[in-house]
Amino acid sequence: MKILVVEDEQKVAAFIKSGLEEHQFDVTVAYDGFLGQKLALTQNFNIVLVDVVIPSINGIELCKNIKAAKPALPVLMLTALGTTSDKVTGFDAGADDYLVKPFEFEELVARIRALTKRMEYDYQQTSEMIQVADLSLHLAKKTAYRGGKSIALTAKEFDLLEYFIRHPGRVISKAELSEKVWGINFDTGTNVVEVYINILRKKIDKEFNQKLLHTRIGLGYLIGAEL
Repeated sequence: MKILVVEDEQKVAAFIKSGLEEHQFDVTVAYDGFLGQKLALTQNFNIVLVDVVIPSINGIELCKNIKAAKPALPVLMLTALGTTSDKVTGFDAGADDYLVKPFEFEELVARIRALTKRMEYDYQQTSEMIQVADLSLHLAKKTAYRGGKSIALTAKEFDLLEYFIRHPGRVISKAELSEKVWGINFDTGTNVVEVYINILRKKIDKEFNQKLLHTRIGLGYLIGAEL
């Protein structure tokens, strides 16, 4: 597996590179966003690890640029910025996962394996459209429609809605959404899931009489026509 690490602190980059190479990964390091972007877009990597605060092109813009050119390339953000707002900003930029420094190295390796495995699975899916009621997603084009009206979604909002539609009528817990959509261990101290549920509900339900995204207090959420 080929991994690109974009990290400006040389000691941190060396630590990550050495640890990943011990797990038999092929690691390339870039110390600024400009070089990181050039390598990500011109070479083939299985995943990119990006710090947020880096020179020339910051990690948020770098992630956006990578995802615009290579939407299937997983991006994992490694940063000391760990508030809910920071995470939402990272996910809105297209990040597939977000790991706050300091972290356990085994957790980093586990997340890398989970992300690349999930991306491989997603790539193999052949269905172009999935739908519940009058809400539909075009998977290849990453577009959403309800009642014939286009709905603008960020990358992470699309991922969350896709997971719901693939499991219609089933109550899905916050822990499951955290793991399956964000690829992170559930943290009772964060409200990232609730933030995205509220955003998604406004986009897909607010202007429609029939509500599709429902809360089951103490249990989780489900998508489908209310019984």
